[in-house]
Amino acid sequence: MPAYRRWGISPRPENEADLANEGRNLQDQFCTTERKMMHPNPVFRTADHETNLQFARERGFGVLAVSVEGAPLLSHVPFILSDDGAWADLHLVRSNPIARALKQALQARIAVSGPDAYVSPDWYGVPDQVPTWNYVAVHLIGRLELRPQDELRGVLDRQSAVFEARLAPKPAWTADKMEPEALGRMMRQIVPCRLMIEDVQGTWKLNQNKAVDARLSAVGSIEGAVLGSEVDVLAQWMRDVDQAG
Repeated sequence: MPAYRRWGISPRPENEADLANEGRNLQDQFCTTERKMMHPNPVFRTADHETNLQFARERGFGVLAVSVEGAPLLSHVPFILSDDGAWADLHLVRSNPIARALKQALQARIAVSGPDAYVSPDWYGVPDQVPTWNYVAVHLIGRLELRPQDELRGVLDRQSAVFEARLAPKPAWTADKMEPEALGRMMRQIVPCRLMIEDVQGTWKLNQNKAVDARLSAVGSIEGAVLGSEVDVLAQWMRDVDQAG
């Protein structure tokens, strides 16, 4: 149906301005709604809250972004999530522009990236397809705040404990292995921060919008491909889409 019929406006010349205004209003409404989500296609956003949190927890590394005057500020940071996923603890170098901007809490997000891979249209085995890039990513969204400096040692100890545990059976490194003077000097250069999480969004773009046969055909070519990262993991997740529901 033509747009002017949906809006209930006749396409006569005297209504040209009304048509233009309604078009702009509809576009603004659409864009405002879609900007709140990571991806406009809901088929890629079916992972539940706990799945997205667990993904972020296991990765433990992402891009922290805050908006201030001018271009957004970005910083690549390791982080740890609280047991209930209500907050993420991290630290920043004191001279980091984000740390300097935290005179008060700021809206922020941590973008956590996972496996990704280029998908050639030729791999689907069906005509009239276009290139795309499959990926998995989760955004942790909330308010970033500075924490008291006396919390820094606890943040560092918890972070290192989480990451060192994954290296078992290697004996875990702890800050106690450092000379107190050297540790104190380094700690004076960084500040503890906490993201109070208000929203968690995930995009799991695994060709769910394609026919099963086409998706599985692409999987075979993605395995071992050179364009992307952790492509074998991504291929397996694409294969498991149906089992995951």
